[in-house]
Amino acid sequence: MQKEEGARLDRFLVSRKADLSRSRIQDLIKSEAVTINGGASRPSYRIRAGDQIVLTLPEPSPTLLAPEPVAFDIVYEDGYVVVVNKPPGLVVHPAPGHATGTLVHGLLWHCRDLSGIGGVTRPGIVHRLDKDTSGLMVVAKNDRAHLSLAHQFKSGEIRKEYRALVHGFLQGSKGIIDAPIARHARKRKEMAVVPERGKEAVTNWWLLESYQAGFSFVGVQIKTGRTHQIRVHFSHLGHPVVGDPVYGYGKRWWKGRPLHGMERRDPPRRQMLHAKRLSFVHPESGRYMDFASDLPADFREMLQGLRQTESGSPVEKP
Repeated sequence: MQKEEGARLDRFLVSRKADLSRSRIQDLIKSEAVTINGGASRPSYRIRAGDQIVLTLPEPSPTLLAPEPVAFDIVYEDGYVVVVNKPPGLVVHPAPGHATGTLVHGLLWHCRDLSGIGGVTRPGIVHRLDKDTSGLMVVAKNDRAHLSLAHQFKSGEIRKEYRALVHGFLQGSKGIIDAPIARHARKRKEMAVVPERGKEAVTNWWLLESYQAGFSFVGVQIKTGRTHQIRVHFSHLGHPVVGDPVYGYGKRWWKGRPLHGMERRDPPRRQMLHAKRLSFVHPESGRYMDFASDLPADFREMLQGLRQTESGSPVEKP
């Protein structure tokens, strides 16, 4: 330990316990689960040669959330991660107005081998999808997996690919939207493109199909994961996601629009946005894992209706 002499206690323990985050280590020190020479210490303590450091990991405390049977598809599962295909309409995490029936409640019901995230027996939500966005998510089962996946998301190593139906005709067959995103200045529940104070947000898109009724079906890959990024970026271009109640067109826009022969006159019940592909490095084996999911029924029906009314210009079928 002579080489580490003078290092902060929390940093030293992180270097020895790579499966625990620094914030988790600090919490353990503050709760006296770490002792120096038999006594309590603090995260900033500078270790010395000859110090006897003991770390005792407590059993994870039970979550306050009650497990519930919730419908979603398990695409892959092992002792470290769960990959789920989230249906539209399912809220990921408990929030005001959604105290029960969330994906987290369902994961607690399904996963009987959670070893704890941050000292609590709960699934580790590393990233989220909006309530009405469907598709793939990866969830951690323990601290080690959570730390690895969080690092991959932060460094941009995880590949996230989406499918979206947007209003209007985009210029060209592909493009890049590079526009910083921040909280809206007045509408605090919304995000917006804010060049002067926004965080970097980069979205790549490519055209899959276009329809004379005035819609474009696109593939999307995001290099950053800002809140509502895809919805905000396409709205900023003037091509909001179809069915988006916040950044798109409301019921008045759809009223009286038969969409060139389509029977659908009512707006879609949710935004036409689907997380189709998710790729990451497994936190334990180091194996590269790649998953894909089909479009849900409502999205497929919308596209099929558009195709039946015109020839379109198909590039890829979902």
